[in-house]
Amino acid sequence: MTTVIEVQNLTKRYKDKRALDNVSLSLEEGAIYGLLGRNGAGKTTLMSILTAQNFASSGEVRVFGEQPYENARVLDRVCFVRESQKYPDDAYPRHAFKAASLFFRNWDQGLADQLIEQFQLPMKQTIKKLSRGQLSAVGVIIGLASRADLTFFDEPYLGLDAVARQIFYDRLLEDYAEHPRTIILSSHLIDEVANLIEKVIVIDNGRILLDDDTDAVRDRAVTVVGDAEKVDAWASGREVLHRESLGRVASITVLGGVSADERAEITASGLDLAPVSLQQLIVRLTQKAESATKVIAVKEGVR
Repeated sequence: MTTVIEVQNLTKRYKDKRALDNVSLSLEEGAIYGLLGRNGAGKTTLMSILTAQNFASSGEVRVFGEQPYENARVLDRVCFVRESQKYPDDAYPRHAFKAASLFFRNWDQGLADQLIEQFQLPMKQTIKKLSRGQLSAVGVIIGLASRADLTFFDEPYLGLDAVARQIFYDRLLEDYAEHPRTIILSSHLIDEVANLIEKVIVIDNGRILLDDDTDAVRDRAVTVVGDAEKVDAWASGREVLHRESLGRVASITVLGGVSADERAEITASGLDLAPVSLQQLIVRLTQKAESATKVIAVKEGVR
């Protein structure tokens, strides 16, 4: 497949803080990526650099094989829906959509009109007076109707209620199926977007923790529940992500798949296997990485 984005050893510093720390990534054409992580993890900084709205401190960035900065050939094919997008005080939604129709060569006004109706967007109200959810709807409509070859959604659902978020997810999948392109969806609502994304990128403290196909990620961990002694014995020698207990019952989540024979043995010993959701796995991986970082910091402080 064609590589759309190539990032090598990307670092971004703000005074004494590293927002991105030696990030390397390769994103392919025609896929929906989930860029997942906690608030402040580095998601927005990464997208801002990829869309030439910010500058790296060091490292290499290629989009469609070229440097994106001041490069019309690249930026004409990119749509970045920012969580904090600003508009003129006297602008109406129609002004934002008209500007988008002039900029994006694949703009679909029919789709935009459908989405305006579905989101019940008040077109006779200035953008400045829109609610947080209505402002998010403006961005979502532009991102979908642009049909840009490369589209970034930075936490696009903020302020949207459950119905509106589902409309966004449904229309995203429908339009992507008819008009394949590369979509990067930044989110911390992991369970909600888990069924949308084909590939997962997890970033924490400016570092990439995980970069893989969604199906492969789901098979990376398993939870075993039952008698604490039996559970601990089974988990001995495995990489434990999380353990919790209540009385004599324990639950342990470990990295690594479980074979059919192992499953049979677990069941025969009276233990239960439980699936690990994408959100659970990412939360546990993040917690484990942060614990390791704290240990290293303490050791370095002692020195």
